[in-house]
Amino acid sequence: MRLRQGRMAEETVYSAEPGKVAAQWKAAGAEWIHVVDLDGAVTGAPVNVEAVKEIREAVAIPLQLGGGIRDLGAIEEWLSLGIERVILGTAAAEAPSVITEACQRYPGRIAVGIDAQEGEVMVRGWRAGTSRRAVDLAKEMEGYGVTVIIFTDISRDGVGGGINLEQAKEVAQAVTTPLIVSGGVGALEDIRAVKELVPYGVVGVITGRALYEGALDLAEAIQAAQGEG
Repeated sequence: MRLRQGRMAEETVYSAEPGKVAAQWKAAGAEWIHVVDLDGAVTGAPVNVEAVKEIREAVAIPLQLGGGIRDLGAIEEWLSLGIERVILGTAAAEAPSVITEACQRYPGRIAVGIDAQEGEVMVRGWRAGTSRRAVDLAKEMEGYGVTVIIFTDISRDGVGGGINLEQAKEVAQAVTTPLIVSGGVGALEDIRAVKELVPYGVVGVITGRALYEGALDLAEAIQAAQGEG
C-alpha cells in the first residue's frame, strides 16, 4: 500500500501478498527492501507484524523498516524477526535518549527518518509539527551515532515531481552521516538527478509508487544509480 503525502484517506493498495511483491523486487535486482508499517506510524506501535514476517520469509536480502518504532521494545521486536535496520522518526524528535541507547545496543542497525514539510520536521505519522528544522535534527542525530539518515520531503511523497534536491543537499552537507533521500521519484531522470548529490554524502534513494505503477523500471533505476544508464 502507498499513500499520497502521508494521507491515510488517499491510500492505494497494490497487492495483498507482500511476500510475492518482495520476491519480485529481488528478482529485478534489489539489494535492499524498504518497508514501512503505515498503521504502526499512526498508532505508535508495530501493527503489520505478520506481513513483515511474510516478506522476511520470502527474500534473503536485507530489509530496513520504519513506522511506529518509538521505544526499545519495538526495536528489539523487529530486529529479533530478522530486520537488518530499523528506522526511527518520532523518537528522534521526541525521545532522543531512545536513539542513544539503541545505537549503543545495536551499532550499525539504527537509522533515523527525518520527514519534513517546508523544512519543518513532522512526526506521529506526519500529523504533528515540531517547530524544528530538518537540518538541525540531522546534526543532532549524527552525534548519537546513527548509521544512516533518511530524509523525506512530505510534499513530494507519493506524487512524483522529483526529489527536493535543494533541501536534500542542505541536509547532506550539514552532516557526515550517509543520507538516503525519499519522496518524489517519478521517473528515471529523478534517479539520475539524485546521483548528482553523491559528492555531498547522499548514498541512496527510495522509490515506491513509481515502481508499482510502472513509471520506473527497477533494473533500469539500479543501472542509472550505478552510473550505467
